Amino acid sequence: MSKKILMVLTSHDTLGDTGKKTGFWLEELAAPYYVFTDDGAEVTLASPKGGQPPVDPVSDAPDAHTDDTRRFRSDEAAQRQLATTLKLSDVQADDFDAIFYPGGHGPLWDLAEDAHSRRLIESCAANGRPIGAVCHAPGAFRHAHGADGRKLVDGKRVTGFANSEEQGVHLTDVVPFLVEDMLKENGGAYEKGADWSSYVVRDGTLVTGQNPASSGPAATELLTLLK
Repeated sequence: MSKKILMVLTSHDTLGDTGKKTGFWLEELAAPYYVFTDDGAEVTLASPKGGQPPVDPVSDAPDAHTDDTRRFRSDEAAQRQLATTLKLSDVQADDFDAIFYPGGHGPLWDLAEDAHSRRLIESCAANGRPIGAVCHAPGAFRHAHGADGRKLVDGKRVTGFANSEEQGVHLTDVVPFLVEDMLKENGGAYEKGADWSSYVVRDGTLVTGQNPASSGPAATELLTLLK
């Protein structure tokens, strides 16, 4: 029987007070999407508002494209799925074998504070189902707790978008919080590799990736937990 994986995307499209747009990072959806579907998994997409989630325009620029993003953009079935994401409030964790969060700056505003997202994460944690998140998406763990009642990342090895990477894109003073700082404040044993290089950490059933380059490898690590 094929594994069922829920991928949760942001619905937030405004980059603070900059007047610029944000959303999810295209590579962080596309690379894991094909890691999962090429392995035979059944992927469902969801977002807080449902429907078409906003893609960060920077991640959809020609110089940001990868083989995976080009494939995703020309994949009619994938595009239809993206245009019709389920509403998080209508989704039940019990219907899936694992949950995976692509990043982009958007999740720092909505998924970090979303009660339905937190419910899904906590349900997966309580039932030992794998949870994956890359880049800014570990921000979705901000208020989530594990089965033991402690913060989800407390005492766990984790990674996520590094403070030095946020400085590199000049958004340190724009984002509502820094992923690295939040993970440490919540008791996580934060690790990182070199800026912009692939770095993935697995602790139990929790898989985190540092940045866009880590999204495919993090998805592969999540798959190993399902086998």
